[in-house]
Amino acid sequence: MKDMKYTLNLILLLLIILSGKILAAADPLESAVQDTVEANEEARQSQHHIDALADETKDLVQEYKTTLEKIDSLKSYNEQLEILTEKQEETLKSIFRQLGNAEETQRNIIPLMLRMIETLQEFIALDMPFLRKERQTRLETIKEMMDQPDISMPEKYRRIMEAYQIEMEYGRSIETGSDTIFYNDKNNTVDVLRIGRIALLYQTLDGRESGYWDKKEKAWKKLTDNYNQAIKQGILIARKQSSPDLFIIPVEAPVQTR
Repeated sequence: MKDMKYTLNLILLLLIILSGKILAAADPLESAVQDTVEANEEARQSQHHIDALADETKDLVQEYKTTLEKIDSLKSYNEQLEILTEKQEETLKSIFRQLGNAEETQRNIIPLMLRMIETLQEFIALDMPFLRKERQTRLETIKEMMDQPDISMPEKYRRIMEAYQIEMEYGRSIETGSDTIFYNDKNNTVDVLRIGRIALLYQTLDGRESGYWDKKEKAWKKLTDNYNQAIKQGILIARKQSSPDLFIIPVEAPVQTR
C-alpha cells in the first residue's frame, strides 16, 4: 500500500515538472506569435501609408500636368491677346487719322450739300408744275434738316441724294391725279396726266376739254378736241384701269442748241 502511494506521488511529481517545462516552452512561442502579429499590423499600416502616399503622388502628378496645360493655354492666349492689342492700336491710330480727315471733309462737304439743295430748288422751280406741294415740302424738310445738329452728316447727305433720286424717277414714270390748275383766268379742277418729263397734260373731269403745259411760255394751253380720246386712254392706263397701249400725245418739237 505504501509502495502504491509512493508511486502516485512520484507520478504527480513528474507531471508537475513536465507542466513547468511545457509552460516554460509556451512562453517564447506565444511571444513569437505576438511579435509576428504586431509586425504584420505594422506592415499593414505601412502599406496603407504607402498606398496613401502613392495616391497623393498620383494626384500631384495629375495636378502638375493640368497646371502645365493651363500655362500653355495662357501662353497661347497671351500671344493672341498681344496680336489683337497691336491690331487695335493700329485701328485706333487709323480712326484718329480719319477723324482728322473727317473735319476737313466736313468743311468741304457742307458747302457742296448746300449747293446741291440750291440746285434742286432751282430745278423744281423751272420744271413742269406737277406735285408741286409734295416736292416743295420735301425740299423744305431738307433745308430745315441742315440746321439740326442731332442729324449726322452722312444722314443729311443721304436725304439729299434721296430727293435727287426721286426727281430722277419722275422722268421714268407715268402718273395721273386730280389737281387744280390755273387757266382761262381761273382755277380749274382737272385730271392731270404726266408722262415722264416728256409731256404734262390735263383733261376736264367731264372729258370734253384737254390741254398741255407749254414749257416755253410756262402756261397751260388748250388742245383740239381730237386729243380728248387719246388723253383719256392715257389717264386710264396710268390708273391701271386699262392695259398698256400706244396713244397719241402732243410733244413739243426739240429745240436745236449750239
